[in-house]
Amino acid sequence: SLFTVSVQKFWGDIAKDFFWKTKHTGQFLDYNFDVTKGEIFVKCMEGASTNICYNVLDRNVHERKLGDKVAFYWEGNEPGDELTVTYRELLQRVCQFANVLKSQGVKKGDRVSIYMPMVVELVVAMLACVRIGAVHSIVFAGFSAESLCERIMDSQCSLLITADGFYRGDKLINLKLLADEALQKCRDKGFPVKRCIMLKHLSKEAEQTLGSPPAKRSCPDLQVNTESLQPAVPWNPDVDLCWHTLVCGESDECEPEWCESEDPLFVLYTSGSTGKPKGVLHTISGYMLYTATTFKLVFDYQPDDVYWCTADIGWITGHSYITYGPLANGATSVLFEGLPTYPDVSRMWEIVDKYHVTKFYTAPTAIRLLMKYGSEPVQKYKRESLKVLGTVGEPINPEAWQWYYTVVGEKRCPIVDTFWQTETGGHVLTPLPAATPMKPGSATFPFFGVVPAILNESGEELEGPNEGYLVFKQPWPGVMRTVQGNHQRFETTYFKKFPGYYVTGDGCRRDKDGYFWITGRIDDMLNVSGHLLSTAEVESALVEHEVVAEAAVVGRPHPVKGESLYCFVTLTDGVTFSRALETDLKKQVREKIGAIATPDFIQEAPTLPKTRSGKIMRRVLRKIACDERDMGDISTLADSSVVEELFQNRCSTAV
Repeated sequence: SLFTVSVQKFWGDIAKDFFWKTKHTGQFLDYNFDVTKGEIFVKCMEGASTNICYNVLDRNVHERKLGDKVAFYWEGNEPGDELTVTYRELLQRVCQFANVLKSQGVKKGDRVSIYMPMVVELVVAMLACVRIGAVHSIVFAGFSAESLCERIMDSQCSLLITADGFYRGDKLINLKLLADEALQKCRDKGFPVKRCIMLKHLSKEAEQTLGSPPAKRSCPDLQVNTESLQPAVPWNPDVDLCWHTLVCGESDECEPEWCESEDPLFVLYTSGSTGKPKGVLHTISGYMLYTATTFKLVFDYQPDDVYWCTADIGWITGHSYITYGPLANGATSVLFEGLPTYPDVSRMWEIVDKYHVTKFYTAPTAIRLLMKYGSEPVQKYKRESLKVLGTVGEPINPEAWQWYYTVVGEKRCPIVDTFWQTETGGHVLTPLPAATPMKPGSATFPFFGVVPAILNESGEELEGPNEGYLVFKQPWPGVMRTVQGNHQRFETTYFKKFPGYYVTGDGCRRDKDGYFWITGRIDDMLNVSGHLLSTAEVESALVEHEVVAEAAVVGRPHPVKGESLYCFVTLTDGVTFSRALETDLKKQVREKIGAIATPDFIQEAPTLPKTRSGKIMRRVLRKIACDERDMGDISTLADSSVVEELFQNRCSTAV
C-alpha cells in the first residue's frame, strides 16, 4: 500500500488523543482507488467504535476540564443580539435535544433533515443527532422548498428540524413557510415526513417580555403575537412540534450511542454535473480525526484563540470548521448569523474587535465585496488581535489576496489559502501559517499524507512545472466514502476517468517551486461566490418554464462573485422575449434551486451553436458571454452563422 509507515504513525498518534470505546484492529487505512480492480472503498480504523459528540463535548467538559470555556459567541443579525454558550451548557442542551429526538422515535442510522438559520440550536441539533447515532442532512437555509424536498427524499429523512424564520440583513426569510411547502411536495410525491420540529427564533424577544417561560407557550401563539410584529407562522398540528415545549422537562443527561468507525456521520449535498445534487456521505472516525487535525495545524490553533469562520453551517466549511474541527480542539468560536454588509460594511471588523478574534476564515467573494468599499471601513477598527487569515471556497485572485494581506492583516498575518471540497471533508492543499513562504493565489502544498498528481488528458502523470487535471493517488481519513444511495455514481464521478486516482474535477498548475495553483473547474460546474453550481441544474430549471424549448448556461467572470451565470434560452415558436419573461425566468430558477443560482444575464438564442451530432458547444457560448471574438476552431459546428447572430444579440454585460 502507498500508505506509508510514517503516515500510519502520524494518524495513529493523533488517534491517541481521542476516546475510543473499542480500539481499531488491523491497518489504519484500507482502500481501493482502482475501478478496474473491483469496488472503490475507503475504510479507516476498522474495529474501532466511538461517538463524535462524546469526543467534542463530554471529553472537553470532563477530562480536559473545559466546561466553563466559551464554545460559541453567537452574534445575531442585529448588532446587540448576542449569546454566549460554554462547553458545559452546550453539552446539556445537546443531551436534552438528543432525548427529544429519541422520544420522537429517532434511532441509530435514521436520517434527520435540518433546515435552520445560523443559530446555536443548529449546532445543538447536529450534535444531538450524532450523539444518538442518527445521520444529519443539513440543507442551507437559502435553498428553495424544491431543493429541500429533493434532499429530504433522496436521503429518506424521517424528521425535519426548522425555525419560524430569520432576518438576512433587513430581509425577512419566512423559513417555516418554505419548510411546509417542501413537506407538501414530499407528500405529493408519496414521501410523507411524519414530524417537523420548529424552533421559535424570531419571536424569542417578544416571549421574554411576556413573562412566561418559553416552553409553556405553544408555538402557534405566534400567530396572535402582535407585539413582535412578526408574520403569522403556518402550523400543522398533525406534523408540527415546538422545540421549546419538547425540550422543557427533558433530562440533560443522555448516554451516547457507540458507533463503528465507518458508520455514516452525515450526508451533505453538492451540485452534480447531471443536475441532480449528490449526497456526499462522510463517516465517523476518519472525518473526526481529519477535521480536528487540519483545524489545529492549518490555523495554528492555540488554547486562548478566538476563531471565526464566516461560512454558513449549511456548507461543508461550516460542518468541518465551525462545528467539528474547532469543538474537537476545545476552541472558542464566533457564530455569526448576519451579513458582512449589514447594518454597514464594517460589521466584520467590528465583530473582530468585539470578541478579539485571532484567527479569521472567510471567502474570496466576501473579500472582493468589501474591497469595493476601500480601506476606510476596515481601518475604523483596530483588528490588533488578528494573527492568521484564511480563505476558502475558490482560488483567490492576487489583487484580493494583496488587499486582505495589506489592509485587513496589515502585513503581519500569514494567509492560509485552503483548497478542498465537500468531498474531501477537510483541507487537502494548504499552506501552514509561518511555515510556508506565501505566494498570493496559490493553494501551495498537500496536507500530511495527501498525495496529489497532475495528469494529462491521457491519464499520464506530469512531472515538474505543468498543468492538467488535479487528482489524488491515495485517500486521507476525511475523504467521502460514497454518494448517498448511489455508489455507482460515486465511482463514475470520481474514479472512472482515471483508474487508480480520485479525480477532483479541477484543473491545476504546478510551478517550478512545487506550489499548486488551482485553475478552476474542468467539468460543467460553475463556482459562484464560492459555491458549486452545475450548469445542468440551472438549465433544467429554465427548461421547466412552458415557453423555453432549450437552454444553455455558461459562466462569465464576475468581479465579486468570481463567476456569474449567463444563460441562453431558445423560446417556443411564436413567443417573444421580454423583460417580464426574463424576470419570470429568474424567479423560476430562484424557486427551483435558491437565490444563489439566480441568473445574471439571460439572452434569447433563436438557435444554439451545436455540433452535427447535436451537442451544444459551450466553449463557443462562453466566448459570446465574454464578448471574445477569437473563436478558435469552429469547423465542427453544424451552422456557423448562428455565432454571429448571437454576438449581435448579446446582453449588455458592463458591470
